Amino acid sequence: MEQNTLPLNDLYAPEKRIYVATDCIIFGFDKGILKLLVFERRVDPFKGTLSLIGSFVKPNEAANDAARRVLNEITGLDNIFMEELKTYSDVERDPGARCISIAHYALIRIDDYDKELVEKHGAIWYEFDKLPKLVLDHDIMIEDALSRLRRKAKFYPIGFELLPKKFTIPQFQKLYEAIFQQTLDTRNFRKKLMSLKLLIALDEKDKSGSKKGAFLYKFDYKKYKRLQQKGFNFSLFKN
Repeated sequence: MEQNTLPLNDLYAPEKRIYVATDCIIFGFDKGILKLLVFERRVDPFKGTLSLIGSFVKPNEAANDAARRVLNEITGLDNIFMEELKTYSDVERDPGARCISIAHYALIRIDDYDKELVEKHGAIWYEFDKLPKLVLDHDIMIEDALSRLRRKAKFYPIGFELLPKKFTIPQFQKLYEAIFQQTLDTRNFRKKLMSLKLLIALDEKDKSGSKKGAFLYKFDYKKYKRLQQKGFNFSLFKN
């Protein structure tokens, strides 16, 4: 049975207790636009304002388990890319109580999540460039997460987590342009991408953008995992 109480032999009981939370920066990619999943805060302080999705860490769970629990409760997804970002411990960061937050960022395919769950929790997808100011230090967390995502994208193949299972080269390019907020040379991007031998060409076309259409690809999962482990240098970016 789940235990949410502190152990009986709490040797640190005389010390003041503080809260530990986790906040999740959840990225999605939709029609060439990088998006974030946020929701309206349901507790004071700042009830009703936009916030990252988070939770207090329970006594019986690790912080990363709490983050995965939160993500599953909101989106219904398991086994997605999630990574610990940073610990935020400024004494004045939360006027509600002394609270340390261990932030995590996640990448999900925007068509895979449970839409009913997201709506039930009042969560909203916002375009990254149009995101209004959030509560507490959540804007700082988002900037830190974007910086981490950019570093990750330069040296590891992150498209697998954000793109549809079948995608076009232009879609892949738009993903990287959205992350780095730069316009890339199409020929150089294609040449660099194909040199990684990461994609499997399909005998199918996406004709949503034109009558001629663009060929669809999927990831070679084995090569993807190898590149994920050893990394590469996608040297097309200024930052």
